[in-house]
Amino acid sequence: MHIHWFRRDLRLTDNTALHAATQSGMEVVPVYILSNWRKNHPWTGLARQQFLCGCLESLAKNLATIGGRLIVRQGGAVAELRKLIRETRATSIFTNRDPDPFGRVTEVAVAKMAAEEGCKLVLCQDIAIHERDEVRTGTGGVFRVFTPYAKAWRKLPKPGSLPKLSTIRTPENISSLPLPTLETRGLAGRVNIVEAGEDSARTRLKNFLGRKIFQYDATRNLPEIDGGSRLSQDLRWGLISPREVYWRSAEAAARGNAVERKSAEVFINELIWREFYLQILWHFPEVLESDFNPKYAQVEWKSDDAAFARWCAGETGFPIVDAAMRQLNATGFMHNRLRMITAMFLTKDLHIHWREGERYFMQKLVDGEIASNNGGWQWSAGTGADAAPYFRIQNPWLQTARFDGEGKFIQRWLPELAQVEPRKFCEPPGLPLARNYPLPMVDHHRERDVTLELFRRGLDF
Repeated sequence: MHIHWFRRDLRLTDNTALHAATQSGMEVVPVYILSNWRKNHPWTGLARQQFLCGCLESLAKNLATIGGRLIVRQGGAVAELRKLIRETRATSIFTNRDPDPFGRVTEVAVAKMAAEEGCKLVLCQDIAIHERDEVRTGTGGVFRVFTPYAKAWRKLPKPGSLPKLSTIRTPENISSLPLPTLETRGLAGRVNIVEAGEDSARTRLKNFLGRKIFQYDATRNLPEIDGGSRLSQDLRWGLISPREVYWRSAEAAARGNAVERKSAEVFINELIWREFYLQILWHFPEVLESDFNPKYAQVEWKSDDAAFARWCAGETGFPIVDAAMRQLNATGFMHNRLRMITAMFLTKDLHIHWREGERYFMQKLVDGEIASNNGGWQWSAGTGADAAPYFRIQNPWLQTARFDGEGKFIQRWLPELAQVEPRKFCEPPGLPLARNYPLPMVDHHRERDVTLELFRRGLDF
């Protein structure tokens, strides 16, 4: 008997470890182990837990349709898997390798425990198309800059997708906890998130490939237009495999005209960014605690709880920043262009350390991916791998003019500004834009100069 340990692969289609576990024809025990987390955690929050509950409900239903049953346990992975090995006399645990340092530590501990129990841990590659040491420089080093990484990534042969799992046999006499709910997780309320589960993810992929991928290059930076793929949470939770997304996107590119091919390739480039940040985290796990570029370690960031609270609540007086933050708080999602604008505002206008914003995003985002979130924040702060130079500071007013010049996104999320002329969102106002909306909390041009001085001083330290 084999155990398949679900973690970041909550699907039946093109699941490397699950497919491998079923190939012997033996019975398979699919298990998901809930943590003992309750209510407060620096790296997760209500939206992601709500999405997880929906994903597990979907997974359980899909397993049942092919003869399986999802076993739910709760506690530490080592202890719970040890119990399950003894209950089932399993000879192997199959799971897909985790790229983050926390998952890696757990895998080492599980492998040791499994060996003690006469069982083996089989780790499979699934979360990335190319992981760990596959994409290397000509001298065997690790890429620290995206463009040469992407060129090397594209040259490598790509693994194909696996056939859809059609049957699985799970013993009926294995105990399981009920599927989790927000209430059993100690949480109250709901967030207006996208629909969870593998079937919903596949619908999103189908819709994106049908037409939107050919317009992606033209619309991806416009927050009011639904021009993105909206697949980020699906890749984060493994509701679809990156291999399938890549191959189907490549097929779409091949059948399009020149403009459409370029647009599809721009999307594929975003998949490569995801894998670039995954390999950065794999080789440099210290990025979660410190600047990737150590020369900025002496920059004197501010500690300002009141300013940070206004940023979190979307009450800065900068309409594009506030609309983005309110979208995040209400839906667990933020458009990628807006992630850059809000992150750069926190670090370059308010001079608050990127770690504060990184943590808040992880608590709020449904697609909270440790590697990409860290990479994005360090990019915006100017401290990361292939980051924007510290002196490249986005102007929120000009960003508004470029990407929401008609004010549609701003007015959707800031109803108090519904009657304001959109052109007024593109420059600092002399008077409040509305009676119940604040003036800008800082002068962007002044704070830009402060940022430049903070970085120069840090470099001279």
